[in-house]
Amino acid sequence: MAGLGRVAPQPRALGSADEFTVTFTGDQKADVWAHHAQEPIAQCGQDRSYIISRSVDLSKERLLTLLELLQVRREMGGAEIAQRLEVTPRTIRRYIRGLQEMGIPIEAERGRAGGYRMRPGFKLPPLMFTNEEALALVLGLLAAERLGLVTSGLAVEGALAKLDRVLPETLRDRLRAAQETLQLGLGAAGQQQGHADGGTVLTLSTAAHSGARLRIRYRSSRDEETERLLDPYGIAFHAGHWYVAGWDHLRDEMRTFRLDRILDIEATRESFAPPEGFDLLDEIQRSMASVPYRWRAEVRLDVSLEEARRLVNPNVGAIEAMEDGGVRLRIGADDLEWIVRRLSLLGVAFTVIGPPELRDAVLREAGRLAVCARG
Repeated sequence: MAGLGRVAPQPRALGSADEFTVTFTGDQKADVWAHHAQEPIAQCGQDRSYIISRSVDLSKERLLTLLELLQVRREMGGAEIAQRLEVTPRTIRRYIRGLQEMGIPIEAERGRAGGYRMRPGFKLPPLMFTNEEALALVLGLLAAERLGLVTSGLAVEGALAKLDRVLPETLRDRLRAAQETLQLGLGAAGQQQGHADGGTVLTLSTAAHSGARLRIRYRSSRDEETERLLDPYGIAFHAGHWYVAGWDHLRDEMRTFRLDRILDIEATRESFAPPEGFDLLDEIQRSMASVPYRWRAEVRLDVSLEEARRLVNPNVGAIEAMEDGGVRLRIGADDLEWIVRRLSLLGVAFTVIGPPELRDAVLREAGRLAVCARG
């Protein structure tokens, strides 16, 4: 019988604290509880057995089958449904309550000949979502807009409108509230430093997955355009931009490219195999730390290497242990004042190694702070 398990025979009566073994058949991966009567033989036959009741089995297959039955037949008795789904009438009642809480208009008729029917005129939507699934979709759409994957809000608004049509009213209202109150901390799409075209993301990710070499036309930060053959290993969002990392055949080395600077992509008939153990984020962070900035600075941090790793983001600078016990930090930027601010945010003592202009910038900042402290 579905929903029942058999307890291994016991040589003596069981107390409330006794342990026993239960063997289930079929898909019964759920928490169970057991109870036994004073006369278990009379209750369950000639074997010393115990009734095992499972928690509500809300399997997707049975729920979908139940919805399809009510959609086609419109009205069915509880006993007939239970027989078709191979569960007890009590379980069917729990299914019905769960579906009603999801907004499905199922009406119940009490009595020996009672049953269940779908409200006339109701049609099931083509898609059904749980609360968590619907919230994940909404957050994904909002994040796509905030991260610059779409250049206008039309795609997001259209997708949200379609989702809105297939959701039960209660869940729809809750998700509308979430859209108006949740903040992702990513900024609006127009405030991002660079956006990524959705088609570009899909093309690159597909090529990375299938190992297809691409020909791209790229505009550098110096506004120089080049054509390159690229083996894309993966794409990622990092520090306000979307990047693709891979093997650049023009430079014959690993390179990282910003997606908003890719002007054109063309597939080739060539293929590639990515290197074993490739770490996409590590490669992007390493690439960011080696950008040829106007200023390249070195300072000695008075902390352990472990503490420095905790404090310094890899995309900000590179660190290494020094013989005197300190840590060398190499950091670059186009603005010396930015470097000073980053160093002060670390909250640790440091010594400027170079360049001399950085010492002057640190002294100017120290003087400014001293004036603020005096009021």
